[in-house]
Amino acid sequence: MMRPLMPSAPPARKRQTARGVPIVWQLCVALLLQLLALVLPAPALAAPNHIAAQLLAEGPARPGAAVTLAFAMQPEAGWHGYWQNPGDAGLGMTTDWTLPAGASAGALQYPVPQTLVVSGLMNHVYEHAYAVLVPLTLPADAKPGAVLPVKVKAQWLACTHEVCVPEQAELATTVTVGQPGAPDPRFDAWRAALPAPLGSKAAFQIAGNLLRVAIPLPQAVKLESPHLFVATDRAVDYAAPQVWRRQGDTLTVELPRARFAPVDPASLSAVFRLNRAGDGVSIEAAPGAVPSGGEVLRDTASAVPALPWLLLAALAGGLLLNVMPCVFPILSLKALSLARAGESEAQARAEGLAYTAGVVLACLALGALMLGLRAAGQEVGWAFQLQEPLVVAALLLLAVAITANLLGLYEFAVPGFASAGSPQGAFATGLLAAFAATPCTGPFMAAAMGAALLLPTLPAMLLFGALGLGLALPFLAIACVPALRRMLPRPGAWMVWLRKGMAVPMGLTALALVWLASRLAGSAFALSLALLGFLLVVVLMVLGRRQRHGLASTKQLVPALLVLGAIGAVGLPSVVRAPTAESAGLLPSEPFSEAALARARAGGKPVFAYFTADWCLTCKVNEAATIEREATRDAFAKAGVTVLRGDWTRRDPAITRYLTARGAAGVPLYMWYPAGGGAPQQLPQVLGPDTLPALAAAK
Repeated sequence: MMRPLMPSAPPARKRQTARGVPIVWQLCVALLLQLLALVLPAPALAAPNHIAAQLLAEGPARPGAAVTLAFAMQPEAGWHGYWQNPGDAGLGMTTDWTLPAGASAGALQYPVPQTLVVSGLMNHVYEHAYAVLVPLTLPADAKPGAVLPVKVKAQWLACTHEVCVPEQAELATTVTVGQPGAPDPRFDAWRAALPAPLGSKAAFQIAGNLLRVAIPLPQAVKLESPHLFVATDRAVDYAAPQVWRRQGDTLTVELPRARFAPVDPASLSAVFRLNRAGDGVSIEAAPGAVPSGGEVLRDTASAVPALPWLLLAALAGGLLLNVMPCVFPILSLKALSLARAGESEAQARAEGLAYTAGVVLACLALGALMLGLRAAGQEVGWAFQLQEPLVVAALLLLAVAITANLLGLYEFAVPGFASAGSPQGAFATGLLAAFAATPCTGPFMAAAMGAALLLPTLPAMLLFGALGLGLALPFLAIACVPALRRMLPRPGAWMVWLRKGMAVPMGLTALALVWLASRLAGSAFALSLALLGFLLVVVLMVLGRRQRHGLASTKQLVPALLVLGAIGAVGLPSVVRAPTAESAGLLPSEPFSEAALARARAGGKPVFAYFTADWCLTCKVNEAATIEREATRDAFAKAGVTVLRGDWTRRDPAITRYLTARGAAGVPLYMWYPAGGGAPQQLPQVLGPDTLPALAAAK
């Protein structure tokens, strides 16, 4: 895109056009043309403007009163002009007035602008006919009946998606001094397009890398695709997603600060667009308290399926989690429980219902926690708990205890996956199954969980409950349908071998959690956690020996576990360190950021952005089978594809905001940005081996 940046932009904001010419040179050429237009005779640079301009006066006005002037702007098809703050690229209008003595012109008044994103740059534009209004105050000593000449030299920038042209015109009109005439319907329509004053003071505060604004607005006001156009230059990142929340009669919006040399404004001027029709209000915000929490507003511009379809998607997504790689370790626990279900019909039904209750309750609790944290202003998404080292530590110790139990090193009545079945054990197993499934998202589930983070509380909780029901459905069906239960083999000695065999995936899960701990918090943390797991195995072996000799063990077990828990709670946080950088993969990439995405798109080449996490097994399967392949690397190199990798292993608010803005509750997420600034495409969560090479070949 050949758009000059604002003159005040720092050198770091230089962009590349699709044709490879630095845009800073285009700006120099544009300014040179403007200079030549001022010093050369008009015929030397005679060319029609792509945005036709006309200066109009509303009508007569009394001496000392104000009359409204209008710059009526008419862009050609495919061309656009700019708002007072053009955004990432462009230039607003400048004026040089020639007025009668004693007359004065006020500030330019712009209508509510439109957003235009090209090559990752956010622009504030007008792609249709518009008018910029100016109040003109007449001289107090003007004589009634006099005709006052008004002249102005106006300059503006006219652009398409590929080229920008600096334009200018010398415009003139007259104002008659006298009684105001009949209203001009054109001016009434132009005034209606201006943002109305809010009437109440807004507040803003800077919180780290975010600028948060609180806007008093009655809850009855309907919103559609709200957007805040900040007039203050270099205060915010214009292209970054805006997160809106409503709490009663207060709206809050979070805007990431400018990427380069952000300013700390003493006050904030902005235009708040209420809907896609262009209605808006102008706000003036002063530093002050901005409340946290509230209901996240979804973008009504994007089609969101109706709640019944979302419930079906959540149910299907939970059902498919039973065959996803991230849920496989828990299948060992379910296999033993399902085998026991053939012993007694009543017991099987009780265990099935208890297991389902455990799964659904865990999903509801996790959903309530996630919604509560987001309402409090935290940037979290699906499987957020696995971004915390101490949660991974607890999961590792639990996996070690389960592995030791399956190997027969000790017996434990609850959760009961290796001893005689019980509803209490099935309930605890359901809790564990749901918690182990959280790192994964799959087909159907992504849309449902993404919507759950944006919907009101009750529909969102229904979606989390439907997800849990889908996850528990196979176990519940076998427990409650005798025909299915009769298909299971009868209990026997084979269960002992199956129990020990199922210790293998649980042991591998424990090893995977050690690796994840090293990625989250460094090698010292992982080594300390492995040592703690070894001590736990020793304690459990001692417990098992006492059990086999018929000795009481509870009094010895509880203090030992409390000591290990205290060691972990006190010692592990002290060894948490930032992990070392991961070695480069087969496919060259750079870390994802909104700035990196904007730079890559400005180059005009295709961009592939993928979001992953070390605890997401689906992500790792896709990377091994599709992304980190020589065929993909070669196809991307041939097409000049830029690869951006968003690592969500640790909490990253910027990545969370990007995921939320695209309706994704978690990872994996794969985005393809075609060459030339075309509309981005969200790829499926399960990629085929030829998906990416085919996209690169098609460009």
